[in-house]
Amino acid sequence: MKPLLLFMLCTSLRAHDMWIQPANFSPAAGDIVSLRLLVGQDFLGDPLPRDPTLIRQFVVQDHAGRKPVIGRDGANPAGFIRVAEPGLHVVGYFSNPSSVEETAQQFNKYLTDEGLDSVAALRASRKQTGSNVRELFTRCAKTLVAADGTGGADTALGFTLELVAERNPYTLHAGEELPLRLTYESHPLAGALVIAMNRHNPADKIRARTGSDGRVKLRLPAGGMWLVKAVHMVPAPPASQADWQSYWASLTFNLAGNAGGVPMSDAK
Repeated sequence: MKPLLLFMLCTSLRAHDMWIQPANFSPAAGDIVSLRLLVGQDFLGDPLPRDPTLIRQFVVQDHAGRKPVIGRDGANPAGFIRVAEPGLHVVGYFSNPSSVEETAQQFNKYLTDEGLDSVAALRASRKQTGSNVRELFTRCAKTLVAADGTGGADTALGFTLELVAERNPYTLHAGEELPLRLTYESHPLAGALVIAMNRHNPADKIRARTGSDGRVKLRLPAGGMWLVKAVHMVPAPPASQADWQSYWASLTFNLAGNAGGVPMSDAK
């Protein structure tokens, strides 16, 4: 087995997160910013090189519209954007589904860690808690890059599972609330666990479940790089020969410290 395929298999078996990490969250207009795709846990990640067979969309949205993120196949960083104008740039990576086989113990822990209680309950009702699982998983990752100031707003890119910040994080400081919306197939997703972690202290996670409108508010206590994530799982289509299909959403951004502080670039 090739090293990259082995790496992907091992990381997916452990239900690790995937996020986009720009080299600079606050570049100047005209700068070129590299984008790394990382797979890992608690901000300890290994690079995911650019693989055209995995990419359904890799795009950047700004005031001028949507453009593809350029890059060289097999390369790390996986892409580059040129921030042509001031304002918020929304970068998104939407993958094709990949499959993985998991033992019952691995899968049950994964359901607990990601708050997928309804799936665990359904497996229990079907007497499948002790059964191994074949899963399809899809990555729906975003990052927010603010060029020359704090103007602009996050926008939905149309991913199957998507986190959208309803306030621009670059207008906030540590200790303030960030409202977010979680959608599945462009509809609000209720009761989903949303988890946020800061790069300086990833073990101190913030957790909240979405309301009936798919919204949640997270009070972020520290400045620096934040990763917000959510997972949704549904029964896999019969023709897929899998048991479950999951979608992993993530959103990364940089947050200023206390009011009057200077935003830190944590990506290096």
